[in-house]
Parts: sequence; C-alpha cells; structure tokens
Amino acid sequence: MDSKVIQMPREVHIGPDVLEDIGSICEGLRLFNDALIVSGNHTFKVAGKYLMESMGDADFGVDSIQVSDASMSSVKKVEDKIANASVVLGVGGGKIIDVAKLAATNAGVHFLSIPTTASHDGIASPMASIKEGNTSISIKAQSPLAVIADTNIIKNSPFKLLSSGCADVVSNYTAIKDWKLAKRLRNESYSESAASLSEMTAKLIINSSNDIKEGLEESARIVVKSLFSSGMAISIAGSSRPASGSEHLFSHALDRIAKKPALHGEQCGVGTIMMMELQGGDWRFIQSTLKKVKAPTNAKELGVSEDEIIQALVMSNSIRPDRYTILGDNGITEEAAFELATRTEVI
Repeated sequence: MDSKVIQMPREVHIGPDVLEDIGSICEGLRLFNDALIVSGNHTFKVAGKYLMESMGDADFGVDSIQVSDASMSSVKKVEDKIANASVVLGVGGGKIIDVAKLAATNAGVHFLSIPTTASHDGIASPMASIKEGNTSISIKAQSPLAVIADTNIIKNSPFKLLSSGCADVVSNYTAIKDWKLAKRLRNESYSESAASLSEMTAKLIINSSNDIKEGLEESARIVVKSLFSSGMAISIAGSSRPASGSEHLFSHALDRIAKKPALHGEQCGVGTIMMMELQGGDWRFIQSTLKKVKAPTNAKELGVSEDEIIQALVMSNSIRPDRYTILGDNGITEEAAFELATRTEVI
C-alpha cells in the first residue's frame, strides 16, 4: 500500500520575546553541536547578532553568513559555509528563510525557521521559492525542525510586510477554488483536510481584519499563526496547491515583466481580486478585506503600470503549464485581460 510522509515542525514557539529562550529551545530539540545563522544584513542587526551571543552563552559553537537574495548562488554560498554545523537557523523574511531551508536540506542538516517579518507562508512549509534568472521556482525542501517567531520583533517590522502576509493568506480562497476545479476536470489529487485548513486560515485573517493594526504584538501574532497554518496545509497536501493557484501565477508573471515588482503577498492579493471574479466569486469582498489591512488593491497602489497588469494576466497560464487553474490551457486574451482588470477596479 502506498504511504505518504507529511513533514511538520516538531515545535512551534510564537510570542513576545521567545528568542530569549533560544538556548533552551535548541537543547530541548537535542541540538548540541555547531550552528550556522543565515540572515540578511539588516536582519542580522535586528535578531541575528543577538542569537549569536545568546547561543554562544549557551555553549553552542556558532557562525553566521549574510545573503542578499533568494538565488541558487546564495543557496550554494550557504551550503559551502555549513561545514560542521548540525543546524541552520534562517533569520529574516521569506527570501532568507527559503535560502536557509534549501541549503540545510541539501546539506542534510536540521533547519530552524526564525522569521523577523510575516510577509508570506514560507516560514513553515516544506517548499522553497528560489529565483533562477527572472523566474521563481518552487523546490521541495525539508520542513523546519522548529518555528520560532518573536512577535515583538515582527510587530516592529514595516507594516506593509504584515499586510502583505495577510494578502498572501487571503489568496488561499482562489487557490482552493482552482484546486477543486483541477480535481473535477483533471482528476488531480486533492486533500480535503489540507483544503479545509487553508480555507479556515483565510477566514481567520478575514474575521480579524479590523483588528490588524500597525505596531500591535497581537496583530503580529494573528498573522504569524495564520501563515504557519497555511504552511501546514501545504505540508499535508505535499504541494503548494492549498495556497497557490491562478493568483500566484499572476504574481510570478508580474515578477518577470514589471520594472519594479511589488511584494509577493501584495501581488497575490491583487491577483486574488481578479481571479475571484473569473471564478464567479465575490471579488468586492476580497477587495474590502485587503483595504482593511492596508494591502494594495490596484495597479497604482502596487506601483506597477496598467499595461504590466494586462501583460501579466495574458502570460499567467504559461508560468506553470502543469498547474491547471481557472485560466485554463489557453489563458485569456489581451482584450479579456483589460476587461477583467477594469471590471475589478485593478486598473
């Protein structure tokens, strides 16, 4: 009989000042050898430096490396630095965590996810989004051994990162609709439990949208927990299907053609407005929720041109031909894209 392995974090620590317990957390996870901290230049100052000192005080051998992007060259750079480390700590936003996650997987060592922002659901998932040229590709990796999210640090990150995280979770709505469509038309493998968890997570953000405010620890905690749950849905499904559909294809297309792409979650949120309309759902409800959390709802707020929106819509279905969505096999025409973006007030 076929069996399926579901990877999930062994421990999850979400709350104010949890990084103060990093030494005891690592000891509880039976991690006693050298550690490598992977961060960006800014996130090293925000949290990485403190972690180095704290783990050193707990008698861990510790080294650090800073990377600037989520490219394969960054992954290789981290792999070369791992040496004798038994655990890699990814400290930063989604790009840093994805690089650390994949490098740890390739090197066969443990990985701890330590987000300093809450901008997308990669903090807990077994997937890494890595850039190859102008294209982002999703690569299977190991789930983190633990997720350690200090909400006092996250609440002080730029609020647009938090609102981007909200938009990324809201996009689960259209992702699930696409997944159900692929099941009906292509008999694609489908998980009721993963889909239900993904939808429940999106509802949590929507129901909490009036309470998500800048500088509030409680807001940071709500968003981090939602992103974690979204990552768990991906783990259960064994693919990104529960949290990535046509709205993500639109975002990836925009990454390719826009002179200055916006944040991943922001683009997915705007994509969700349009894809919800294509799916026959209530796009104004999505638009209203995004406005409540101060996420962009149109091209101007994204900082991209109307033409870039239209061209991204036209090319979206070609981003992942293996992933069937409401866009179908042939996508939509430029005229239809213009009508869709106009109708949903994106342009």
